Amino acid sequence: MSFQNKTVLITGASRGIGKAIGLRLAAEGANIVIASKSVEENPKLGGTIFSAAAEMEAAGGKALAVQCDIRFEDQIQNVIDKAAEKFGGIDILVNNASAINLTPTEQTEPKRFDLMYDINVRGTFMVSKACIPLLKKSTNAHILNLSPPINMDMKWFANHLAYTISKYNMSMIALGLSAELKKYNIAANTLWPRTTIATAAVNNLLGGEMLMKMSRTTDIIADAAYYILRKAAATCTGNSFIDEEVLAKEGITDLSKYSVVPGAQLYNDLFV
Repeated sequence: MSFQNKTVLITGASRGIGKAIGLRLAAEGANIVIASKSVEENPKLGGTIFSAAAEMEAAGGKALAVQCDIRFEDQIQNVIDKAAEKFGGIDILVNNASAINLTPTEQTEPKRFDLMYDINVRGTFMVSKACIPLLKKSTNAHILNLSPPINMDMKWFANHLAYTISKYNMSMIALGLSAELKKYNIAANTLWPRTTIATAAVNNLLGGEMLMKMSRTTDIIADAAYYILRKAAATCTGNSFIDEEVLAKEGITDLSKYSVVPGAQLYNDLFV
């Protein structure tokens, strides 16, 4: 599938993985709808919806920046309406927005739990729901959730139960939608990295500079998303993809260019 003039709505696209996917598809001529909260730059995080939009247009696509907190249905609907008004529809939804808090149960405050559930689970569900009427009109509609394969090894539950169940819920949403929407030829899949990815979350919350040096760049996720989203929606659905495996099927096995530090030992991400 060509991405020329296809409209892609990406949540959390002002920075990190969401922005990288937007830039990759913009370079193929796609229209990118940036649905994120950031209208003023946070020095620790970097980027706003407006700076991301400028970069995507410079990459060769068209962009629409809409401030959106996916915890609120009216803001979600506003994004959908503006996307339809400007570009005529939505062909692809990337549910990338996510909250992370790696605490054991006793240390998990209600507000932290609620934030992860409101964004990762409820937000993903409600954005998907709002997009379905427009996705039904697309010739090759895809939903892609940035969430992991559901791995029931207890080690993933033992240290950060609230985060784990919220991310597995994102994956269940994709798998459920793949079954529910198959009759409309709307694909729904998940994508997750084999290794940690150099993002603000890794730098600020997980392992700082040391882990950043053992990570890959966001480009590997962007390239994997590109290969998934160009496939026929009727046949490519219900999958839990890992970035390395997607690229290997495309004949790309030398992944050295994605390392933040060439030749560095890489750190496996959670859930794989």
